[in-house]
Amino acid sequence: MQPIPADSDVTQVLDASGLNCPLPLLKAKQALNKMAPGEVLKVIATDAGSVRDFRVYVEHSDHEMLNSFTEGEQYIYIIKRGPSAQVGGNKPNA
Repeated sequence: MQPIPADSDVTQVLDASGLNCPLPLLKAKQALNKMAPGEVLKVIATDAGSVRDFRVYVEHSDHEMLNSFTEGEQYIYIIKRGPSAQVGGNKPNA
């Protein structure tokens, strides 16, 4: 994992606190789809199930998890928008 970007490097913050699975991930996908490649999304969630959801999603997309950590009861994800705008979050075939 890369160092946590400074708040000034975060393009958008999504507060998904209080939302249960799968809503934090769905809201993050919507936000990422509207962002330009290279922009950074910070997601704040409180659902423990989001840990697995975000890990698997990023592994199967072209987005990059810059960092993920917990702060108290919050799960924080820093995700860099990938270069392609593929629907469904699949990595491009090589």
